[in-house]
Amino acid sequence: MLVDVHCHLVYGPLKDMLDEVIERIEKNNVIVISCGTELKSNRETLELLKKSKNIRVALGFYPVHCEEVSKREFDKEIEFIRANKDKIVAISEVGLDYKEGKDKELQKECFQKIIDLSKEIQKPLIVHSRNAELDAIEMLENSKIKDVVMHCFMGKKSLVKRIIKNNWYFSIPALVIKLEHFQNVVKLTDNLLTETDAPFLSPVKGKPNEPAFVIEAIKKIAEVKNISLKQTEDLIYKNYQKLFK
Repeated sequence: MLVDVHCHLVYGPLKDMLDEVIERIEKNNVIVISCGTELKSNRETLELLKKSKNIRVALGFYPVHCEEVSKREFDKEIEFIRANKDKIVAISEVGLDYKEGKDKELQKECFQKIIDLSKEIQKPLIVHSRNAELDAIEMLENSKIKDVVMHCFMGKKSLVKRIIKNNWYFSIPALVIKLEHFQNVVKLTDNLLTETDAPFLSPVKGKPNEPAFVIEAIKKIAEVKNISLKQTEDLIYKNYQKLFK
């Protein structure tokens, strides 16, 4: 059983070829967590539960989108996620983004509400932290959050070690086949999960990313850790079972 804990099946090319993508998900025995990012995609993502027994969903609010809605609209979406807590396995995609976003304080305010919701409904957070790694970690630590996945984490080694000390998880993208940073993370911990971030970050030139490509991450993790594919699959799947109850 393979695991892709972070992708977006309702985005771009995946949405247009969803039946084919789901066929390959099932053929390759991949458990997929598809993540919403705002009002429209949250609703479309929930509908995916009707499509395949291999699909799980997470609802969230991408940090940059927090700057595009009123506080009232954001709070209504928090209520929507709360109302659908029994249908989701995690809250995502959420966090901080100082590269694309402009209003850091507003992002922090929104992220804190999401952190509080995570504690209330007891669902793991899958966290985006682009150019905001330290602030994201500090907010999570201050809130004493235990069930955290750092999605596609690009922070420096000292922050990687801090995440390990907190016993949180890293979701390693299929791009680990190319990027030494992710290979170094893999060397430091067994608290690993795999992801694609599909349709983004494709490891296959000229093709949109999709959950079936998560096997590339598995292969590279096995190589870096010098263990078998089966051992790697078992490690990732056991971590998935621990976190996403």
